[in-house]
Amino acid sequence: MLQREQINPPKYIYPPESWRWVEKQFYPRFLGQMETLFSTANGYLGMRGVFEEGEPVSQNGTFINGFYETWPIVYAEEAYGFAKVGQTIVNVTDSKIIKLYVDDEPFYLPTANLLHYERAIDMQGGTLSREILWETPAGKQVSIRSRRLVSFAHRHLAAISYEVTILNATAPIVISSQMHYDPSARASEGDPRLAKGFKERVLLPQQHYIKDRRIVLGHITRNSQMTIACGVDHWFETACSYTDNSRCSQDNGEVVFSVDAQPGVSIRLVKYMTYHTSGHSPTTELCERAERLLDRAMSHGFDNLLVSQRQYLDDFWDRSDIQIEAHPSEPDETPDAIQQALRFNLFQIFQASARAEGAGVAAKGLTSQAYEGHYFWDMEIYVLPFLIYTAPQIAKNLLMFRYSMLDKARQRAREVNQDGALFPWRTINGEESSAYYAAGTAQYHIDADIMYALKKYVLATGDEEFLFKQGAEMLVETARMWYSLGFFSGRVGDRFCIHGVTGPDEYNTVVNNNTYTNLMARENLWDAATTVEMLRDRYPEQFISLVDKTDLKVAESEDWKKAADNMYLPFDEPLGINLQNDGFLDDEVWDFENTPADKYPLLLYFHPLVIYRHQVIKQADIVLAMFLLGHKFSPEQKHRNFDYYDPLTTGDSSLSVCIQSIVAAEIGYMKKAIEYAKYAALMDLGDVSGNVKEGCHIAAMGGTWMMMVYGFGGLRDCNGCLSFRPRLPENIKRLRFPLTIRGQQLEVDIQKESVIYLLRQGTELSIQHQGNDICLSQGVPVRVDLKPVVELEGGPIKTDTPPSPSSQFEESANSGAEENKMLPY
Repeated sequence: MLQREQINPPKYIYPPESWRWVEKQFYPRFLGQMETLFSTANGYLGMRGVFEEGEPVSQNGTFINGFYETWPIVYAEEAYGFAKVGQTIVNVTDSKIIKLYVDDEPFYLPTANLLHYERAIDMQGGTLSREILWETPAGKQVSIRSRRLVSFAHRHLAAISYEVTILNATAPIVISSQMHYDPSARASEGDPRLAKGFKERVLLPQQHYIKDRRIVLGHITRNSQMTIACGVDHWFETACSYTDNSRCSQDNGEVVFSVDAQPGVSIRLVKYMTYHTSGHSPTTELCERAERLLDRAMSHGFDNLLVSQRQYLDDFWDRSDIQIEAHPSEPDETPDAIQQALRFNLFQIFQASARAEGAGVAAKGLTSQAYEGHYFWDMEIYVLPFLIYTAPQIAKNLLMFRYSMLDKARQRAREVNQDGALFPWRTINGEESSAYYAAGTAQYHIDADIMYALKKYVLATGDEEFLFKQGAEMLVETARMWYSLGFFSGRVGDRFCIHGVTGPDEYNTVVNNNTYTNLMARENLWDAATTVEMLRDRYPEQFISLVDKTDLKVAESEDWKKAADNMYLPFDEPLGINLQNDGFLDDEVWDFENTPADKYPLLLYFHPLVIYRHQVIKQADIVLAMFLLGHKFSPEQKHRNFDYYDPLTTGDSSLSVCIQSIVAAEIGYMKKAIEYAKYAALMDLGDVSGNVKEGCHIAAMGGTWMMMVYGFGGLRDCNGCLSFRPRLPENIKRLRFPLTIRGQQLEVDIQKESVIYLLRQGTELSIQHQGNDICLSQGVPVRVDLKPVVELEGGPIKTDTPPSPSSQFEESANSGAEENKMLPY
């Protein structure tokens, strides 16, 4: 059930192009939204798509991944184990400002007479460009061309090429290149999804200096004591006569070029910007690093940056591009619009993750401060699948980041009176930063989500070394947490129960036996037991190391298996559905009919207790479990569960529709699948949630990839076995995508009546197509027939022949340990 409409920008201003996001007019109505969509980033450094002039502006922002300020979390009533310290990503020094004056009058977009305007994100070149023809009140025509990039090849570097030409007259021109730290902060205005505002300035000055046209500023955060250096340097070229001068203070810097402009003679400025941060190094060292990078940038030049940027993205698209041929499903829709939306989503994931080394991927990437710049479970469940199959090194970096947080996760487990390790629900530095335990800290499933992604990575890449050195330790500690959290209950036949937790659905909190949590915990326990036994039997040296790091006892793996084999999974016999949690059906169904559309998302208009008393779902929960662990559910059970839970799901979470689309496609509800798919693909370009001005929905973008590859592409990767059951809806003629599996590259080309599987790189790969085994050799395409999709219609639950609880899954609960096989197991 979707309660929101798309807010699509007008196509005459934002025409669909398959490789660019383009703006043909200055359109202030969508100012905040476009600042997000025109953002540039590389996973370490991000800049919102604010105009070079610095205004007009909705929210300016420059962000460094993992660079944060801390603040005490104040509670009206304290309780043991509550999170104590919050973390917020810092909006750092803005170095991208370039102001233009002609005849001593400023160029100001809202009042300028624009004869031509175009702004575009080039997803192949990785640049934000702008071309403007401005006619001044005196009739002088000024051409302004700029190109901005945040470098993928050089992690700490960004650059702007800014070119001005007077076409029909002479005029004095001033170009002022500035850098500025604004100590004021924007508060959250009551929306819990936004960032905290600070009463005191965050960045404290440490040093500032000028060397010719180079300016370097050093700061330190007030509380977290993290250091940062921001440096800029300039290359300037023109045949016109000019002068320049520089100045700086502790928070500001400026280099001013004054030019006697001649008609037709170009004036070009290239501005290089660098940022370096640390949790332990002094600003003096960071400033030295900044200067060394600026030296290299000035030596190599802007064109070199453009070449390396294109090379980086050519490689990315070769491994990642989803190509689609589709009939428009609506009159104003075009094939380019569909292709554009898919590529835009993948491009933004790459911008959020490519150089996220030693850090995670925040919910908004580096496009805003919303959600404080925190990392959530979104990273493992929605973003990592894409990276595992397209950029496995980045996926490994993110898992290594989680491993680096293991000691703090151990500490957090002690704080909530559990054994093992409990990874934080939301964090930047590894410490829990959720001040609302009901919908935050209680989401213990974070442990199982990370371990699910770990298993998927190991099976898809064959990275035994990571499993042995880091993964096994995480598996042991998370399994310990689950075993200490749950208990064997005599009330349900000595099954293992997990009480007082919150699943992915944040509208049902602190419940008993959330099915998603119990299922994922069961996998976590089985995988830990299997891994320990495999190391003990086959890799004694690695086993000894594991015992040394974790003080592992022999009996623990048997305890974990017993708990997993006897995991309690609540089930309602009259309806024949898996219960989202104990007691879910005891609540009143939300009155959707009498809830107006402007009262969504519910969390902004209803007290949490009101929401918690009803059957209403913010985010797919059972449906998500049926996707992630689909082999655990019978086809009949998937239908029954989907038919019951789908009408209760509001769409208040951006993470729902992609999962609903995948499961709808699997069970044959193709019309519903394509409806949800459109909302998922246009979550940001169509501003479905109405808050794109607050940043991109990076996890939902990862869900878009899953929707195409797992949903319509029909990929399933249970325990490392790749199988395909493609399901193309009527409006999609062709779908093609690559996958990287254990260093080999597979191309899947799905058409209406057949599929071509091609091993582009590698030696040999075995897959399944609609239940039949296929062995692929490099360079030899294999074409197989595709069974037609049978369209089904969803309907109400029928209770005449409900399945028994024992038939709800395809196999009994006790079979999991045998079929749970990781890498060399």
